Amino acid sequence: MADLFGLSLLAIGAILLTWGFDFVNGFHDSANSIATIVATKVLNPVQAVTMAAVCNFIGFLVLGSAVAAMIQTGIIHGDLIDPATSTFGIQLVFAALLGAIVWDLITWWLGIPTSSSHALVGGLLGAGGAAVGIAAVNWDGVIKIVVFIIASPIAGFVAGFLIVALVTRSMRKTNRTASNRWFRHLQIASSASYSITHGANDAQKGMGVIMLILFASGAAAYDDKAFMWVAISCYAALAIGTFFGGWRIVKTMASRITKLEPYQGFSAETGAAVMLATTAHFGIPVSTTHTIAGSIMGVGSAKRASAVRWGIGRRIVYAWVLTIPAAATISGIIFWSYLNFLM
Repeated sequence: MADLFGLSLLAIGAILLTWGFDFVNGFHDSANSIATIVATKVLNPVQAVTMAAVCNFIGFLVLGSAVAAMIQTGIIHGDLIDPATSTFGIQLVFAALLGAIVWDLITWWLGIPTSSSHALVGGLLGAGGAAVGIAAVNWDGVIKIVVFIIASPIAGFVAGFLIVALVTRSMRKTNRTASNRWFRHLQIASSASYSITHGANDAQKGMGVIMLILFASGAAAYDDKAFMWVAISCYAALAIGTFFGGWRIVKTMASRITKLEPYQGFSAETGAAVMLATTAHFGIPVSTTHTIAGSIMGVGSAKRASAVRWGIGRRIVYAWVLTIPAAATISGIIFWSYLNFLM
C-alpha cells in the first residue's frame, strides 16, 4: 500500500480532487441508473437512487480493474507523469481533473447527459497536449475510445431494440396489465444489474487517475494494479454521488427522450447492462450515458420511430461530440496557465 503520509500536499490534494470527480460523476450519472425505473414509476426517486448507490458499490466485487488500467496507461504516455523524467506530473493530472469536473458541472447545469468518462479522457489529453503537444497521446488507447464513442450508443440501441422486440413477441398473448405487473418486479433486477455495471465502469476511472498520482509521486509503479484502498474509496465516492443524484438529467433521461412502460424499462436496462459488462471485461472505458441513452432510443423506436423525440436525441449527440474537445480545451488552458504563470 502506498504510504499516504509520505505524499506531498499537492498529491494528497489531487487524490481528494479525484474523489470529488468520482462524486460528481455519480451525481451527474445517477440518471443513467434510475431514469427508466423512475419513469415507469416502479420505484420513487428516493428508493431508486438508494438502490443505485448500493449497487454502484457492489460493482467493486463483480468486475476486474481493466478499465482502470486503460485510464492509467492507455491515454497519455507515462514519461509525462514519471517523476524521473517530469517535474509536473501531479500538476498535469490535477489540471485534467479540473477540466473534466468543470465540463461535467456545465452539462449538469444545462441538464445534458454527457459522459464523465470522456470528460476525463479529454482532460488528460488537453493537459498532456498543453505540456508537450501531440506527442503526449497514446494513440492505441485513444483510437479504441473514439471508436466506442460511436459504437456504444449504437450497440445500446440495437440491444434495447432486440430485447424489447423479443419481449413483445413472447408476451403478445398475455394481458398487458398482467405482463407489466411482472415487469415491474423484473425491472428492479434489471435496474440493479445496470447500476452494478455502471459502478464497475465509472469508479474505475478514478482508480486509474489515483494510480497515476501515486506513480507521479514515486509511490507506485506505472503498471501497478490499483491498490485495495484506492478501489474502495473510488467506489464509495461514486456511490455517495449517485445517492445525491442529478435530478436535472433524470428529467431528460426519464421522460423527454421517450415515454416508457415497465417492459420497455426492463429491456433498456438489460441491453445497456449487457453492453457495459462486456466492455468493462475488455477494459474499454465507454460512456454509460451513451449506452443507456442509445438503449432507451432503441426501445422507443421498436414501438414506432415517432415514439422517440429525436430532437432531444440530437441535442444529446451534439454534447457527446463536444465532450472530449471541450474538456481538453478547459484542461489545456488550466495547465498552460500553470506552465506560464505559476511554474
